[in-house]
This record gives sequence, structure tokens and C-alpha cells, in this order.
Amino acid sequence: MPDRQVRQQIIARARRIVVKVGTNAVCDAQGRLDNKTLSSLASQLAAAIKGGMSVTLVASGAIGAGLGELGMTQRPKSMPELQACAAVGQGQLMRAFHDLLSEQGISVGQVLVTRDDFENRTRYLNIRNTLTTLGRLGALPIINENDAVAVDEIRYGDNDIIAAHVANLLGADVLVLLSVVDGVLKDGAAIDVIEQVDQHVRSLISGERSRLGSGGMKSKIEAARMVTSAGEVAVIANARMSDVLTRLLAGQRIGTVFVPARRKMSSRRRWIGQAARAAGKIVIDAGAIKALVQGGKSLLPSGVIAVSGPFPKGANVAILDAAGNQIARGLSNYSSAQIEKIKGLKTAQIARILGDKMHDEVVHRNNMTLG
Repeated sequence: MPDRQVRQQIIARARRIVVKVGTNAVCDAQGRLDNKTLSSLASQLAAAIKGGMSVTLVASGAIGAGLGELGMTQRPKSMPELQACAAVGQGQLMRAFHDLLSEQGISVGQVLVTRDDFENRTRYLNIRNTLTTLGRLGALPIINENDAVAVDEIRYGDNDIIAAHVANLLGADVLVLLSVVDGVLKDGAAIDVIEQVDQHVRSLISGERSRLGSGGMKSKIEAARMVTSAGEVAVIANARMSDVLTRLLAGQRIGTVFVPARRKMSSRRRWIGQAARAAGKIVIDAGAIKALVQGGKSLLPSGVIAVSGPFPKGANVAILDAAGNQIARGLSNYSSAQIEKIKGLKTAQIARILGDKMHDEVVHRNNMTLG
């Protein structure tokens, strides 16, 4: 799909968007909140909402704002200090958005999340209900990772990935990732359009994170891949560009646009494939891979080579080839112990081995996401 077509037919007609703004965009060089950038962004967000658009904001900057408030010049490395900065800075960040948007007649609602909130199906759906209700009431949801209490085991570490999950759970038409660069750069200039996130695209970026933030272009590319693979559009643009969001939503040629896959994933498959953490692994043979990828079939026990866990019935599992490459993710109809007993067998043999046959399939196609 050409760049102009994406911008004019999808972005300019979008009715639901998720906007993520990075720490370096909302904070100045000293780590204090940049009121000029925040004021401009607030005005553009308010204009989009008043224009009838459903808008959700994922806002980094709590730790950066905390650094400035506490007089620290470097991002701390210890978890307790990071959490303390977040606790101080989160209030400053929300107060700034509250004050600026209230001038526009827009209320704001704070939603703090951790990784576990997305991995747990019930809480995942609760997040969606909260965000959609806030939007229906005319308020702007502002999401951030709950850095003040999160530890490594339950945190993503950057808001780009959270923004992708939010865009996917809401089924947003567009994810806008606002940074302090004009897009994905090649020879110093922003690439207009990226058809697919492949090794060439990844080679254009470094693994370095920003000075105050926790992400970088690498995490933005991954967020864009998650959203486009689900069938929606992603854009990376410069938050400090004049009226960047307004111009983007008007279909202007700004930033780097990521073209969506032709088929949209259902909300359930987005959760299975991207949000839920895999509890174990199932290795399958070449015949099963062909059946899944080319035939759109379910995974039968006859195609299973090996299983690792432990995991219970209903767990999210990664389905791999013999080399360890992920082919799919899905919800298992059997526990790892049961699969170990029936791997390589015909469906008709399941009842004899297990004493009962609850399902023909180890993972049903309806509970599976490829890739």
C-alpha cells in the first residue's frame, strides 16, 4: 500500500488513535517538564477529541520529571531510586496534563499498568473497559507504566511496547509514536514509508536508549511491528515539530509510516499472540508447520516432537520449529504432562493413553496466532 494511500485513506479517516509521547519530548535537557511541548501537545489532543476522535495517551516522563524535581542530573540505575523518581514525577506529569487540558475543557484520567495487567486476560479486558468508558465520557485516558511499584519481573521497561498493547486491545486505527527525531532515519533523512519490519529496517537503528528515557528507536520499531502485524497503522514522528499530530491526522507527509498487514487480527488473537506471556514451549515437525502456516489447520498431537513446561491446560504456549524459531502462539488444550504422553500419536489414540479424549487438537486454530 503506497504512502499516500495509507495517509489519506487510513490516517486521515481514523476515528480511534493511541498517541505515545516519549520522555525526551516532554522533558528538557535538565529533566524538567517542557511546558512548551506539553502545551502544544495538549492543544492538539484536545482538538482531536473535540473533532469526534477517540484518543488515548501513553505518556512517558514520570522518572524524567522526578529527576528534575529531586535535583538529579543522571537517570539512576538502582530500582529503588528509579521507583522513587517515578513516585515524585508521576504527580508532576499528571498535574501538568490536567492543568493544560482543563483549559481546553477536557478531563483526564490516570491509568497506571504493569506487564501482568496485560498478561492476565481478565485485567486485560478491564483495561479496555476503563479506557473506552473514559473516552465515552469525554475524558482523555493517560497511561503510564506503574514504575513506582513495578519490578523487573512485572514491567516492560518502556512505554512504546505498552502503547502497542493499548492500540491492539482498543483496535485503534493508528498508533502515533512521538519522539525527538523525524522518524526512522536513513542517511540523516526520515524514511516516508516502511512496508515491513525486516532485518534491513532493524539494521538502520542502534540499540542505544535515550538519555532520560528507557526506550529508543529499537523499541519503537518493535511497537510498530506489533501494531502493523495486527492490521493497523503505526507512525513515528517528531513531537517538537509544529502541530505534528494535527498535521499527521490531516494526512500530511510527516514522519515514517508503517504499512499494516492486509488481514486484521481479532482482539483475542492479539492477546494470545502478543500480550500473554508463554508458559511453555511445544516443538513441532515440518508437516505440522506446513499444516499450520499454509493450511490454516489446528495443531494435532501427531505433529508434536517435544514439549517443555510445566504448564497447565489452557496455558499460553509458544509453538516452535526444531531450530527454536517461533511459528505460532496458542492456548493449549492439554497440560505439558499430558502432551508429553500423547506427542507423536494419532488423535484416535488419545483416549487410550489419557483415559479420556477432551479434544482432538493440542492447540485449536481458533486459539492460535501465527508468527
